Amino acid sequence: MPQSFLEFLNQAGGNPALLATVLLILAVLLVNGWTEAPNAIAGAVVTGALPFRPAVALAAVCNFLGVLCVTSVNASVAETVYSIASFGGGPKAALTALCAAMTAIVLWAAAAWWFGIPTSESHALIAGISGAAVALEGSFSCIRWDCWAQVGFGLILSAAAGFWSGHRACLFLKSVKLPASTFLIAQLPGAAATAFLHGAQDGQKFIGVFLLGTALAQGRADENTFLIPLWLMALCAGFMALGTLMGGRKIIDTVGRDMVRLSPREGLAADLGNVFCLFTATLMGLPVSTTHTRTCALLGVGSAGGNRPNWGVAAKIGLAWLLTFPGCMAVGYCMARIFLIL
Repeated sequence: MPQSFLEFLNQAGGNPALLATVLLILAVLLVNGWTEAPNAIAGAVVTGALPFRPAVALAAVCNFLGVLCVTSVNASVAETVYSIASFGGGPKAALTALCAAMTAIVLWAAAAWWFGIPTSESHALIAGISGAAVALEGSFSCIRWDCWAQVGFGLILSAAAGFWSGHRACLFLKSVKLPASTFLIAQLPGAAATAFLHGAQDGQKFIGVFLLGTALAQGRADENTFLIPLWLMALCAGFMALGTLMGGRKIIDTVGRDMVRLSPREGLAADLGNVFCLFTATLMGLPVSTTHTRTCALLGVGSAGGNRPNWGVAAKIGLAWLLTFPGCMAVGYCMARIFLIL
């Protein structure tokens, strides 16, 4: 049976390392809602379909529902993250390393937000955990390369399919003869669906890490511990929604104004392309980055529309993406080495 909330509180209360790990996971969830969720509403905000604050509230509600609804029926994304690497060395050392990984992710995400770069906390999460596990084990043998293969395939899918679907959706909507106000209204369900699927994807990833932490505290991390209680879904959904309410205007400006300028028609095309990719990846159980999918869909729309993308800004974003895996893995490794010494 899944662990009850009271059982979890008793376990965390008697294990400071687990308590610290859980608090850091919740902090990363806040940062994720703060820095990644704005991508879902960027199109609706910059085209004027919704003011910033109502758009943020819509994203928060839909993020919450996405975590709860999709995780209840398909938790394969969470299971992939849960199994990304093995932690040895006993419960205390394993939890210390996982705690270091969460610290690295918070630092990485905060730096990305400061510079207004829409980086992926999903990939930072996977890289940071892997780096910490390597620091603990002393070799790369602890990495589950089959899980990493799914991450790599998801990365290619989110970039290539996001660009293609955004491009095709824009070309299709060009042939639709409707007033601009119709496309503005249609962006509302588009933004809601994008935020819902962001919750479905990213909420599951952090649920997987949460379960990994509780399993390591018990000295085991096998498939028998992968049972998701309802209270955990609600807790993760709530913190992600709270982070979303904190907003992320810098990232909206980078994605929706600096990189490419959108008309209402093009904003809807970006939403349609993004939703198609995220829905497909979630059904396949692939952990993809909602940031990557959204950004590439916007680039696809820009290449097909009248407003050409700013490829200089896109190149800077792409460089940040490329640096996320090695950079966050290195930070996770270094933080774990420091934490294990202290």
